[in-house]
Amino acid sequence: MNRKKLIVNLFRKAYLIRVTEDLIIKHYDHNEMKTPMHMSLGEEGICAGACTALKNNSQIFGTYRSHGLYLALTEETDKFFAEMYGKATGVLRGKGGSMHLLSPKEGLLGISAIVGSTIPLAVGAAFANVYLKKKQITTVFFGDGAVDEGVFWESLNIACVKGLPVLFVCEDNGYAVHTTTSARRGYKSLTNIIKQYSCSVFETDTTDAEQIYKLTIQATRSIQIKHQPAFLHLKYYRYLEHVGIHEDFDAGYRNKKEFTKWQKKDPIKLLRNKLKDLKVKDVIISKLEDRINKQVEESFQKAIKAPFPDSSELLKNTLYEQTA
Repeated sequence: MNRKKLIVNLFRKAYLIRVTEDLIIKHYDHNEMKTPMHMSLGEEGICAGACTALKNNSQIFGTYRSHGLYLALTEETDKFFAEMYGKATGVLRGKGGSMHLLSPKEGLLGISAIVGSTIPLAVGAAFANVYLKKKQITTVFFGDGAVDEGVFWESLNIACVKGLPVLFVCEDNGYAVHTTTSARRGYKSLTNIIKQYSCSVFETDTTDAEQIYKLTIQATRSIQIKHQPAFLHLKYYRYLEHVGIHEDFDAGYRNKKEFTKWQKKDPIKLLRNKLKDLKVKDVIISKLEDRINKQVEESFQKAIKAPFPDSSELLKNTLYEQTA
């Protein structure tokens, strides 16, 4: 993929995430989307960059802040919006909501609302791939708060002991809900600790999707060459409250100066500037944006008109159905 095509691809994914979430913000207070929202604004560069590098080469597990991951991998919005509205045409026929998205066709095998819960699942999937002699990498995305869970360290340890092809991607926004890193950890450097394991470590604090793409490529190659897991530590700043669609700079645990600092390197702005540097004309960029805007609006309208699932759907694919 040449560089111009890559940047267009990254911009398309990142812009789709931004526009989709902007539309959620616009309509969420109407109280028709009956699902909590953990928004991805600020991390579009991670989702676009990492997922572009991983596509077609990885089984992927995610965390409850899942919109960006799903949209970057699938670039589809019809089933996405239908799921937000609990409609029968949704990703999980309206029963999963915002925090349980998946798309096996695109390699996205599961997302969970429980902190850290998909980390051991990813390690198990990697073990199965080795056992079945499949040359595939398993990737798991999680927030920095999940690192405080014991299951992270247990999973990291066994992945290193067994030399499993796992890419651990830590999306570090500096807060576990409202608690800062320094207030909850008795050590200074997460990556310095992980470097003591048989695990390759890659880290950056950039919001540049192109750089994140390149770093993810390096991490996956390291896994293939060294036959051991890799840890990718990516920093960003969430623009909105932990859960919900509003700013919370008056809540007392952070201030708007932090946001202003990170907004100067907004991932969408960085990618748009890269397109201009590559001599992509403004009219071409506008057409791309218009096409995405139209896609998102049409998906929203389809979701509004779609039917809710029939009551017979309630127990389908559950333990109750199997034992009935």
